[in-house]
Amino acid sequence: MIISVASGKGGTGKTTVATNMAIAIGSEAVLLDCDVEEPNAHLFVNPEIEKTETVFTPIPLIDEEKCTYCRKCVEICRFKAIIVVGETVLTFPELCHSCGGCVAVCPEDAITETGRELGVTEAGHAGEITFINGRLRVGEAMSPPLIRQVRTFVRSDKINIIDAPPGTSCPVITAMRGTDFVLMVTEPTPFGLHDLKLAVEAVKILGIPHGLVINRADMGDDRVKAYAEQENIPVLMEIPFDRRIAEAYSRGQLIYNVMPEWKAAFAGLYQQIETLIGQGGQSQ
Repeated sequence: MIISVASGKGGTGKTTVATNMAIAIGSEAVLLDCDVEEPNAHLFVNPEIEKTETVFTPIPLIDEEKCTYCRKCVEICRFKAIIVVGETVLTFPELCHSCGGCVAVCPEDAITETGRELGVTEAGHAGEITFINGRLRVGEAMSPPLIRQVRTFVRSDKINIIDAPPGTSCPVITAMRGTDFVLMVTEPTPFGLHDLKLAVEAVKILGIPHGLVINRADMGDDRVKAYAEQENIPVLMEIPFDRRIAEAYSRGQLIYNVMPEWKAAFAGLYQQIETLIGQGGQSQ
């Protein structure tokens, strides 16, 4: 089972929910931090990293002795990562999406591939749970290939919890695609509702069952709940605005550990998701 914990905007409490639920599940859980631009799940679960691997993405390498400057590579590249100027071929690795199209269409076999470093994956354990994260190289813009590499650590015999990036752009879609359930975390504010709507539309396009956690639920207004009812999205948990929770977060502590009354709540959150998946999710 793969559960992706996502949010339409940053700061809603997505990582809080992902880490606490993983700890509540225990030894059956694999926690994968796919927020590779700003990974922070490790701050709460304090994993022991046992293996670090550098991740590369393929980019074109031109053999200009073979090149006839036919421009077929230029024509196929939607991202302008390769151009021909006179009898010179220029590549722009930072723009390359590693699709391999230029290699496939070159009639002279003048294009091969080399690697550009994206970042690293880190694997280890945090107590009973398996922990994986990705860390994007500073200055690197292409996070989806690194997210896909983090997802190769998914275990088919475990309960995999993905801490997805915030928003609704390509990195988020990469983290959510092919998962069994998307748990969206929001807050009852105008910004929270606006970005939740965007996230819901993205999840609907992917056709993934989904549910909602409302953080700081006793602030703001009831428009998020009204929207959830209108869209038939089950609200699986409400977390209040509580000073003790804020203090625990600021210290890098899990709610599960410092507030025992929440242990059953996070275990119950997973059980609700398991039930919804068994029922085929909520109405689409």
